[in-house]
Amino acid sequence: MDDGLAIYIHWPFCLAKCPYCDFNSHVAEAVDHVRWRDTLSRELECSAAGTESRTVTSVFFGGGTPSLMEPATVGALIDMVKGLWPTAGDDLEITLEANPTSSETARFAAFREAGVDRLSLGVQALDDGALAFLGRRHSAAGARAAVAAAAAVFPRLSLDLIYGRPGQTAEDWRGELCAALELARGHLSVYQLTIEPGTRFHRDGIAEAGEEVAAELYETTLEVLETNGMGAYEVSNHARQGEECRHNLGIWRGGDYLGVGPGAHGRLTLADGVHAMERIGDPGEWLVAVEAAGHGAAGHAAAVLTAQQRGEELLLNGLRLTEGVGRHRFRRRAGLALEDAVDRQALERLVDGGFLALDDHALRATPAGLQRLNAVLSALLA
Repeated sequence: MDDGLAIYIHWPFCLAKCPYCDFNSHVAEAVDHVRWRDTLSRELECSAAGTESRTVTSVFFGGGTPSLMEPATVGALIDMVKGLWPTAGDDLEITLEANPTSSETARFAAFREAGVDRLSLGVQALDDGALAFLGRRHSAAGARAAVAAAAAVFPRLSLDLIYGRPGQTAEDWRGELCAALELARGHLSVYQLTIEPGTRFHRDGIAEAGEEVAAELYETTLEVLETNGMGAYEVSNHARQGEECRHNLGIWRGGDYLGVGPGAHGRLTLADGVHAMERIGDPGEWLVAVEAAGHGAAGHAAAVLTAQQRGEELLLNGLRLTEGVGRHRFRRRAGLALEDAVDRQALERLVDGGFLALDDHALRATPAGLQRLNAVLSALLA
């Protein structure tokens, strides 16, 4: 997996824009599914140039709401991946993000038949009041029904939850986590609510949880999930052993990936260095560009990252992992020693302060450092 190639396919459409969402997602009254299937296929084919010998280890359909795609489109894109590259065979992980609405639940069997073997289900909360606040279109009962339906179809299943909602207590959250554990098979993605500029929550003046409340909720998360055999392998992701998302884990470790679809990003190691790629974000503009040129690349060419840029990126992603950033992998991917990519004095202070741990094998964020990761990274990479 360490040297495999991951494929990310972006579907930008949703039934509604959630008030906390700052992703590249759009509400459309109608979607020309045939046109989108053809255009995603064309960009995927164009992206394969020069990488045909690489082994694809994962495919991830993200969004937006990819479960609004026609299953035939998902199947066609999976078949194209398998035709363009060698794949990891039985170890190939194919994930699709979905929402637990009745219209999408009915598609689960078709997505499984198309080749999807891992579903990431956006439950977000198991309380009707919280779901209404978050702008979700399903009920708690609907979420439970969708989880049951997905578990009957897919061999691997992940649930998303959001905590840090206004007025939420640690005891409330403990109960919700215990309820989620009764539903979860092997993976939970648990995110603190953040209020991003440009979102409706930001415009409405919704406040994030205070530092003390956020810390208590985070510690409750670790306690409940670790006690139940679902330890954190990343700051927001918990899994039973062997159930980690291999796609995301590879990217957090600095592995190569190709992104297709509007706004998708990619990183690809070639003879002259690591290329950072980005697609045009606007769906309409992306469609026109791909139909004209075969790809929707933003700008004229992919930028080649400097060793320092690559090193900083590896630290930004890798320190999210409980395993941290391995020295050997870092030098191989960035061409630098760990200490040469950071502010050494800041590194010493953060180690002495108990926020980072450094040994002969890796640099890791401690539990205290993971709670304050943005501040730790700002100091380390100043």
